[in-house]
Amino acid sequence: MNVKIDPSWQVQLKDEFEKDYFKNLVQFVKDEYHTHTCLPKGRDIFNAMNYTPFDKVKVVIMGQDPYPTPGHAHGLCFSVQKDVQPLPPSLVNIFKEIETDLGQPFPANGSLVRWAQQGVLLLNAVLTVRAGQPRSHQGKGWEIFTNQIIKKISENKENVVFLLWGGDAKRKKSLIDIQKHLILESGHPSPLSANRGYWFGNKHFSKTNNFLKSKGLKKIIW
Repeated sequence: MNVKIDPSWQVQLKDEFEKDYFKNLVQFVKDEYHTHTCLPKGRDIFNAMNYTPFDKVKVVIMGQDPYPTPGHAHGLCFSVQKDVQPLPPSLVNIFKEIETDLGQPFPANGSLVRWAQQGVLLLNAVLTVRAGQPRSHQGKGWEIFTNQIIKKISENKENVVFLLWGGDAKRKKSLIDIQKHLILESGHPSPLSANRGYWFGNKHFSKTNNFLKSKGLKKIIW
């Protein structure tokens, strides 16, 4: 496994790497990748942090775990690789909301690398998964690690927008200092939630940009 993590995050998370839970997690992931088909590719596991260094984070979007379909996941929550068609339903609903909220047409593909490069940390709570088995790597230590990422952002940065979509993401709210950051909550963009009226119309994308502008920060080109 060719795994790397951006130096800015290594500084922030250095204590985590020495803890027993993380060492056990590393061994678990190595074993899983050796004995099963797992996603994303090893080099892509920490892409959320590699595309968005700690000092560049302006927005955090929380996902659950990687897409379990081979060829889809590449380390950024909700994002798929450029050649993936059709797009996952949740991503389609995200683009529909952007279209309504900002008047932007659908993009040419489902890769959200362009967001990550602008400071949007696209972080799944669990960073790996067995192919074809959603949530198969839950409860192995990833959640402890990614919670620490949220805590570090909350403690050591200011004026970050946290977009918490769905129940799992909303439970991260207790990790965030609401005096320093903006939290926007809504239902999950999955069809089950969106079709019940819990997603469309949240205007999170324009609200995020309005907040960033009010703080003298460059808006995100969604």
